[in-house]
Amino acid sequence: MPLPHQPAPESEITPPTNARAGRRGVLAWALWDWGSAAFNAVVTTFVFSTYLASTLFVDPAIVQAAAGSERDPALERALADNASVVGWALMIAGILIAALAPVLGQRSDGTGRRKFWLGVNTAVVVLAMAAMFFVEGTPAYLILGATLLAVGNVFFEFAGVNYNAMLVQVSDRENMGRVSGFGWGMGYVGGIVLLLILLVLFIQSFGAEGRAGVLGIPTDGGLHIRLAVLTSAVWFGIFAIPVLLRVPEVPARERRVRVGFFRSYAVLWATITKLWRGNRQVLMFLFASAVFRDGLAGVFTFGAIIAAQVFGFSSSEVLYFAVAANVVAGISTILAGRLDDRFGPKNVIIVSLLGLIVAGTAVLFIGTAQIGFWIAGLFLTAFVGPIQSASRSFLARITPEGREGEIFGLYATTGRAVSFLAPGLFALFVAISGNTRLGILGIVLVLLAGLLLMLPVKAKQAVID
Repeated sequence: MPLPHQPAPESEITPPTNARAGRRGVLAWALWDWGSAAFNAVVTTFVFSTYLASTLFVDPAIVQAAAGSERDPALERALADNASVVGWALMIAGILIAALAPVLGQRSDGTGRRKFWLGVNTAVVVLAMAAMFFVEGTPAYLILGATLLAVGNVFFEFAGVNYNAMLVQVSDRENMGRVSGFGWGMGYVGGIVLLLILLVLFIQSFGAEGRAGVLGIPTDGGLHIRLAVLTSAVWFGIFAIPVLLRVPEVPARERRVRVGFFRSYAVLWATITKLWRGNRQVLMFLFASAVFRDGLAGVFTFGAIIAAQVFGFSSSEVLYFAVAANVVAGISTILAGRLDDRFGPKNVIIVSLLGLIVAGTAVLFIGTAQIGFWIAGLFLTAFVGPIQSASRSFLARITPEGREGEIFGLYATTGRAVSFLAPGLFALFVAISGNTRLGILGIVLVLLAGLLLMLPVKAKQAVID
């Protein structure tokens, strides 16, 4: 719903101000988003995870035997086995996140040490990324690489719980949408800048045999990739510092009873029960957002597969599209933050979901020309960031003061609870039709389900205690 006060116009690229944190505090908070692209874009999406899936981690005898063969069964099986190792590691990470995130968020609320735990969890992520430098490109290091990837995912989610909860410390109800959109947009732009730096310095081949980047880094043992990830760790560490210095800490909440770690689960269950009985809007939103966020995850996961297999994109062309998509997503997210404050985050979410459904459906009818995918794909990415940003501001608006960490912990948990929907439906439609393109139907259905679940949700702040 529209807010009663519309903020005065100001530059779209200028960070919104806040009475408590100030403009510099908002910028310091958003720089964490900028730096976190080092983990999201480099480690989990484009560089390190792809590195673990490469033939460097397959028995050299199998790779040599498959030389010159387009589809060698032994090599394909070895690569699949390696992928399963990474999959199992990430599954365990997901279980730990789902089990621990709400309780850890609740405890950071109660102790008033939200910023402290953001710093601790971020430090663990940075150390895990730095340790990835030691994952040499040989089969013996696959387990180490998968373990570090899982550890990074767990603590990145924990850090995200505290970071998202801090939105209320750097924004007011009048500008919460702009602040959230500014932060998320900074994340997209930061990912672009870092990827371009890494491509030029470490990854892109410039013709020299066995060397990569303008620095001529040897590629033996994946040294160029490991240096890129190490640089990304430094990047994240540097840009995580401002939020710890300039954003004020949340005051400790008064509780009549201080509880231990395991007792915290009883407190969490009591919170969920009270919300169910007294105000279900938070729970309804958590469920609806879990569904449509899984649809977004499907877009991220399978978009490159569709581009490559249906539209014939090369690996370089996929990367070029990724850069362009991040530019579009970053700009649209910052702009959508103003609409969030004026018309309400729910309206931004609804319109963005409709845009995603239209763009996803259009992919079925645009033939195989790459220009069609460029148009439909960039149109689609214009709605991805606004949904993520508006979801964060919507939940912050309806969460009782002092319970942000606990509720954002539940946000992380519910997101993991239905993470099988989009991958499962994508695989089902592909298996039935034998056509990779039709897998987009599964993702569109998940987004449509999320839209229908979101329609009855009301932007009403909950009362727990």
